[in-house]
Amino acid sequence: MLNLNVHNYFLRHMQVMLYSLGQLWRTPAATVMTILVIGIALAMPAGLYVLLKNVEEVSSQWDDASQISLFLHHATPDSRGKQLAEQLLTWPDINAVSYQSSQQSLDEFRALSGLDDLLNTLPKNPLPPVIIIQPTASQHEAEALSSLLDRLQNMQEVELAQLDMEWLQRLRTINETGERSITILAVLLSLSVLLVIGNTIRLAILNRQTEIRVIKLVGGTNAFVRRPFLYTGFWYGLLGGAIAWLTLLVTLLTINGPVNRLASLYDSQFVLQWLSGQMFIALPLFGTLLGVLGAWLAVGRHLDNIEPT
Repeated sequence: MLNLNVHNYFLRHMQVMLYSLGQLWRTPAATVMTILVIGIALAMPAGLYVLLKNVEEVSSQWDDASQISLFLHHATPDSRGKQLAEQLLTWPDINAVSYQSSQQSLDEFRALSGLDDLLNTLPKNPLPPVIIIQPTASQHEAEALSSLLDRLQNMQEVELAQLDMEWLQRLRTINETGERSITILAVLLSLSVLLVIGNTIRLAILNRQTEIRVIKLVGGTNAFVRRPFLYTGFWYGLLGGAIAWLTLLVTLLTINGPVNRLASLYDSQFVLQWLSGQMFIALPLFGTLLGVLGAWLAVGRHLDNIEPT
């Protein structure tokens, strides 16, 4: 008996679900326009989220490449510079150390600049020995890097310890601002989706006032009347989420080629992160939740005002 009741329960819901889909099919123009509006509204914050994740991917590579350059005094011999580099490698907050002699620095500058004739006229090598330090991952916070920089600057052999802190701080601030902006935009567009679905359901309720009064007159409950409208919101949200995913996929496919060419110009191995698998689940699911919620709010507000007379 229980199994039969459960079977009938799911059968009724399936019937109402297909009935609601059929109702949408009968008004294709209005349905398509509503679904497109929902899809675009959901695709915008999703696209910005994917863009931000790609920016964070690039910035994480920059963070990993953040280095501290220790310019030693000119009189520091190579043996002492190498010994100092080995000593710094034992520090727990330093991940990697490389030593570059003054002659190596000059050779590198010569190769990059092509100013052989000019460099040959110099009375002596103006470039100092350099120790390049890669901090550990835990040291990438601004305060930790600043503390490490001060300790290195106070070393006797070090003439200058240099780290460009400003660009790291700007980059993190831009990422934080982007995250908050996307969150605000997502909330605003989610509210717009709720309003669109709520207004669409409201119009559907008004168009079916006579039918609703007859159903209530013969004993239909509010839950029975509410069900098809909730499934209408379900279909709007689900299909709108699918359109948003397709829109995002087409957009990323369009810009993928230029992004790859730009990365190749900088000899970068960067690959655009599509996040298509996550978005394939998240966008239809989120759209469905908004659709059902918008329909529930609209039905709850207008259904009680329709009573048989």
